[in-house]
Amino acid sequence: MLRLLADENFDQDLVRGVLRRRPAYDLLRAQEVGLSEATDPEVLAWAAREHRVVITHDVQTMIGFASERITRGDPMDGLLVVHQASMVPARIIDDLLLLDDCSETSEWANQIQYLPLR
Repeated sequence: MLRLLADENFDQDLVRGVLRRRPAYDLLRAQEVGLSEATDPEVLAWAAREHRVVITHDVQTMIGFASERITRGDPMDGLLVVHQASMVPARIIDDLLLLDDCSETSEWANQIQYLPLR
């Protein structure tokens, strides 16, 4: 089972779509845990403490901060990056459900993965 944290700007329609199809999915929104307006490093640090993979659309800065954590040897339970420009909502939802079925959070440690899966 995958434990996710959707960052503040992640598409809420995708979050709702995942939770509609799988209400028990362990997916939190940054806003639900007091991370509204938190910096990317703060979001990544919180996710690491709580053993959650971060899901984001932020290709500009989040990838760099995640890479820095990996390079420094700081814990990071993974980053899933969804390009909004190439996003097909149904496919992203299917991919997130597949990842939940087929992987554990610990398998994503120190990894950055782009969605949709190819």
